[in-house]
Amino acid sequence: MELERIQQELHAGGLDGWLLYDLHHRDLMAVRILGLDESRHASRRWFYWIPAEGEPVKLAHRVEPTQLDRLPGSKRMYLAWKELHAELAEILGAPEKRIAMQYSPCGAIPTISVVDGGTIDLVRSFGHQVVSSADLVQSFEAVIDERGYRSHLEAGRRVQAIKDQAFAEVESAVRGRRRVTEYEIQQFIVERFREAELEHDGDPIVAVNDHPANPHFFPNPDNARVIEKGDTLLIDLWAKLREPGAIYYDITWCAYVGQDPPERYVQLFNLVRDARNRAVEFIRERFREKLPCHGYEVDDACRKVIEQAGYGPAFIHRTGHSIGQTCHGNGVNIDNLETRDERLLVPGICFSIEPGIYLEGELGVRSEIDVFITPGGEVVVAGAEQDRLITMDVG
Repeated sequence: MELERIQQELHAGGLDGWLLYDLHHRDLMAVRILGLDESRHASRRWFYWIPAEGEPVKLAHRVEPTQLDRLPGSKRMYLAWKELHAELAEILGAPEKRIAMQYSPCGAIPTISVVDGGTIDLVRSFGHQVVSSADLVQSFEAVIDERGYRSHLEAGRRVQAIKDQAFAEVESAVRGRRRVTEYEIQQFIVERFREAELEHDGDPIVAVNDHPANPHFFPNPDNARVIEKGDTLLIDLWAKLREPGAIYYDITWCAYVGQDPPERYVQLFNLVRDARNRAVEFIRERFREKLPCHGYEVDDACRKVIEQAGYGPAFIHRTGHSIGQTCHGNGVNIDNLETRDERLLVPGICFSIEPGIYLEGELGVRSEIDVFITPGGEVVVAGAEQDRLITMDVG
């Protein structure tokens, strides 16, 4: 745990302290940030108070008295719930404080808002103001170090190669009149992941024609279609190296199983490509001019391109998500649709940009890249960016 840095961040944010709390590993963010063992049994509530100044305080249950022993600070114990209330009130003290917790007003950022309402009520009953820890969590969960970024780049090199192999496998199968399904190509990718020593937290999306009109269509042996000449094809794949601290790489590419894609498909792909590029351009403009850049603003800039073309209602998800040791990380999302993410894009974070257009019963198009902001504020994209539809020589 980086106590000195946490206290610096608390000072910078005008906060009096950060109250971390867990029960049954409901808040793995707190567990990870404090460097605790995620596998350790935790059947009783614990609290860890980090003041902006001074020594932290641990509060543990007598049934699990050593739960926080590896952390710095004094230790207090409780048994009955009345003791818990009294000890916590004394630890937080007076006067009124601005206390950060894993909470988001009105559930604006659901991934952060994991502390239950009753515990928030309890802290407020002591006369304190509870504020969101979203920026603190981003700083300690989503900012990637040099080693993590190198792992992201290496994962990208391997994932890009496997993506190319998957499209080539489709082309070879269709040209050779060999039957191949969406599910079989998905499993082809999974096997290439295994060979490349990559791990992933879900199997890839391989979808033809109207299947990708559902952004989260996943093929299985029962729903998979045979891939044929004249099909539109979307592949979304994500993976990371098999090593501690590795960072995910996540991309989506589109193709046409043939050499003369329909004009409408080309038009829609070009539109999502232009929206994707506009989002990156917007971020670069803000960083070049040293202006704040919020997640919701990038979503607005990207979405505007699609809305102006008349397809706004068909762009049915946020523009992008945080990327970290999990594919969907705990940093800022590029979102003003599903949530209004007011967190800042800061140096050291990684995230996707992936606009899409989804026409039910017809087709779905998405283009996804990964963006990293270097410590110096440079906005970089790892790996190839798809600028035109892949086409295939299938005879």
